[in-house]
Amino acid sequence: MKDTSKSIPQEAFDWYDSYAHCGMGRRTFIAKLGSLVALGYSMSVLTSALLPNYALAEQVSFNDDDIKATYVQFDSPLGHGKGRGYLVEPTNVQLTNKEGLLPVVLVVHENRGLNPYIEDVARRLAKAGYIALAPDALFPLGGYPGNDDEGRQMQSTLDRTKIEQDFVAAAEFLKANPRSNGKLGAVGFCFGGYIVNYLAAVKPDLLQAGVPFYGTPAAKALRAEIKAPLLIQLAELDERVNATWAEYEQDLVAAKVPYTMHMYDKANHGFHNDSTARFDEANAELAWKRTLAFFEKHIQ
Repeated sequence: MKDTSKSIPQEAFDWYDSYAHCGMGRRTFIAKLGSLVALGYSMSVLTSALLPNYALAEQVSFNDDDIKATYVQFDSPLGHGKGRGYLVEPTNVQLTNKEGLLPVVLVVHENRGLNPYIEDVARRLAKAGYIALAPDALFPLGGYPGNDDEGRQMQSTLDRTKIEQDFVAAAEFLKANPRSNGKLGAVGFCFGGYIVNYLAAVKPDLLQAGVPFYGTPAAKALRAEIKAPLLIQLAELDERVNATWAEYEQDLVAAKVPYTMHMYDKANHGFHNDSTARFDEANAELAWKRTLAFFEKHIQ
């Protein structure tokens, strides 16, 4: 039997991407995986590799002495009224200013709520010396339910415009943190990458640096307003998102937006997420190194 994640054919990753982004129902997704079983693949290996295992994703423990993690609420009058997020602050950082202020970074999840992988990304940023806030779009429905399938379905029922405004409110809340140096960065993944692009466009002075990982652009009518430098991280095998890049790049050039785009060789959509077989360790580490360097340059 072909039962290692390394042997999983590319079409399985493509099917999962379609399933995860509501282009394919679960029954169809499982049926397509079943067609691979007939070719000698193990269904248990396929599903365990493609679906997340968040025990694999923790790089920084919530008990780490260098950070302090709490959940906070914030007002969102144009969104769902109230929002909630995972706030992580460094406790052992050498300050570069006498005021004791730190740069702040908003961390935006995929289309399934605030899962453990995104919380860990927030802890990684705090470990690197940033105050990080990871909001949960599912807070109006009780929060991330503990599994991605249910979280994805829940998020699809929420008003998209109100979700966007919840993240605007979260960004404003974070930037106004008493320990903030007034410079806001944002990093997001998939849907979160879209939100980073949206924040850069809808309130041009709010964001000082944006890092969208495999995210689609904001509405075309908004793009001319973008001012913040962008570090755009794309995956070579991500045909769905990559199809939007050529036009987006033209609009960024026309608006004279400072940007850098990196296309990661042989990487799938979601390659930074270390809880599934889509994870590409070498590309993920390089992309994260570039992310930290970008934030250091623009918001430190």
